[in-house]
Amino acid sequence: MSLFWEEVVVDCRDPKVLGRWWQEALGWIVVGESDDELELAAAEGAHPTLLFGAVPEGKTVKNRLHLDFVPDDQAAEVGRLLGLGATRADVGQRDVPWVVLADPEGNEFCVLSARPVG
Repeated sequence: MSLFWEEVVVDCRDPKVLGRWWQEALGWIVVGESDDELELAAAEGAHPTLLFGAVPEGKTVKNRLHLDFVPDDQAAEVGRLLGLGATRADVGQRDVPWVVLADPEGNEFCVLSARPVG
């Protein structure tokens, strides 16, 4: 038996708006789009993808699964994401070296400290 990791699905109210936000945040490309879905990938044919799918309900509790990102410069990247419309999120993290943000629909994600090169 073998499994291939195809995509991460993000439930949201407006997949086109949220997907386009993530497209700008990540610099990824749209690889699929319909009336109620938008799919992004790092490059054509790359996996896993991010698939934004429409659901009628809004987000009400902390995500059970979230994405972590490692930037070259944490402070600069947090500032850029806040400028795009992310917000700071408090999930009880206290004093940690990462920053918890939320996308425009409230989905939490973390911006970790830059990793040393080499």
